[in-house]
Amino acid sequence: MIPDAARYPGQAWEMPALLETIGWSNDLLSRAMDYAGLIGSRAVMIVINGAALAMWGDVARPFNCRSIRKALLSALYGVHVAEGHIDLAWTLADLGMDDTEPALSAEEKQATIADLLTSRSGVYHPANYVPPAERARLPARGSHAPGTFWHYNNWDFNALLTIFEQCTGTRIFEEFERRIAQPLQMQDYRAHEMKYVTQPHSLHPLYSFRLSARDLARFGLLYLRQGQWQDQQMLSREWVAASTTAQTPARGGTGFGYLWWVCVDGNLFHGVPLPAGSFASYGMGGQFLLVIPAFDLVIVHLTNPDDPTSQPPTGEPLTQLLRLTLAARLSSGPDAIE
Repeated sequence: MIPDAARYPGQAWEMPALLETIGWSNDLLSRAMDYAGLIGSRAVMIVINGAALAMWGDVARPFNCRSIRKALLSALYGVHVAEGHIDLAWTLADLGMDDTEPALSAEEKQATIADLLTSRSGVYHPANYVPPAERARLPARGSHAPGTFWHYNNWDFNALLTIFEQCTGTRIFEEFERRIAQPLQMQDYRAHEMKYVTQPHSLHPLYSFRLSARDLARFGLLYLRQGQWQDQQMLSREWVAASTTAQTPARGGTGFGYLWWVCVDGNLFHGVPLPAGSFASYGMGGQFLLVIPAFDLVIVHLTNPDDPTSQPPTGEPLTQLLRLTLAARLSSGPDAIE
């Protein structure tokens, strides 16, 4: 539930004066900040109860947020599903969707928009902007019927862009600015800095978002508040709930909703047990947006994928950073992390 006195940022983030008064240790949080500096984190934003608990690094600098882009598109789908411009039951055949040779089969074209949102299309056509090793791991074409098998599949995610722009008559970056960034008062979003990435593998381009940590934190808070921002219900509560509920089992014991990773039996983030109801969006190279409703908490972590000299933290360093961050939370309860 949304807290009775839910707090939202205005044009700038408010920061609490004394962390201890809201149940967090300044000393322990400082240890997490120091560790973030050691592992090469570029920007970290932590939001508790709608206020900025901590900001480390270049939180105002937009970085390529990689696959977090998918959660951003999911929000736009929520807006236009509610307005009747998109029906999740529509199939690729209904929409006249196809791709480069070898073209989609009649069976593949039976995949619905809902199948693509949950990465269960069964369409294993090569996608743009996929590393060769990942492309080689694609299941064989026709090996799984639409809606029957989960595979994290960039073809689904890129085709969703084509479908979105076709059904709404809008361009994704400008529509995100109008429907999400401006109402949330994002401080650093510039639609002209985003770009489409085309390659010969597929007709459907990748859509590359650049967002700052402090703006991504606003987006996470929108979902934490069940689609409500101040007195405006920007996304329906039903859409947020469906998006952040496990629609299908995914890798590592997690679940997958509508382009969001979902906590199942504590499994969500690199082996750190998290409370039920937590959800996240991840990007290659250490990008993540983590929302923990049980703690009224949003955490954003960004690196700089454009820096060829950087070695972004992944795996155990990110796990340790999250452990240190949550260890600074002094309050305890039935959902507390041990």
